[in-house]
Amino acid sequence: MIDHVRDLASVRDATERLLTAAATLDNASVAEPSRLPGWSRGHVLAHLARNADALVNVLEGRPMYVSGDARDIDIERDAPRPLDAQLADVRESAARFQEAADAPADWSRTVELRNGVTDSASRVPFRRWVEVDLHHVDLGIGYELEDLPEEFVEREIEFLADRFADHPEVPTTRITDGTRAWSTGRDAEGVPEVTVRGPAPALLGWLAGRRDGADLTVDGGLLPTLPPL
Repeated sequence: MIDHVRDLASVRDATERLLTAAATLDNASVAEPSRLPGWSRGHVLAHLARNADALVNVLEGRPMYVSGDARDIDIERDAPRPLDAQLADVRESAARFQEAADAPADWSRTVELRNGVTDSASRVPFRRWVEVDLHHVDLGIGYELEDLPEEFVEREIEFLADRFADHPEVPTTRITDGTRAWSTGRDAEGVPEVTVRGPAPALLGWLAGRRDGADLTVDGGLLPTLPPL
């Protein structure tokens, strides 16, 4: 069962980890490339701030973004800022998100995200946690997938496996870290199942498009190529 209060606490912890780590940068290193193609570290920090405000919109019943173009324009506008402006924006936007989430609300209600995607309001805090912790890894400043909280890794693997379930381009796939297992891909009767094995952080890296899966073991076929998130 989703515990949005507990997830909000995890968001606060993840945000403080990121801010503490990012504070060791300088203006030059903020402008350097992140691990995301085409994005500097400034792009990542700008995206995190604008995502917090976008999720405030979601919680308060407004469109997440005015448009996809507006989202991209805002990130490009904010990416070149100096470190102190980036950190202040991430901190202040995070506080706005927490304030919106602390308001009395029906957490069982359905909310709308980007591209017509809907979800329970109770899952919004976890979605924010995903943004903060995965993009902390994307900054490339010493925080790795192996440093992510175990609960986070397990829940995000489950979320992504569910996202690719029944996808026509993903073969029937079993994912396991040796103790836990998840299923994803199309449900094609009579088609051999591919099994992907590896440590949970490595599995998450592949599912989330952060690693190429070279450190995973595959039985029954080739490592599936996953669609973009």
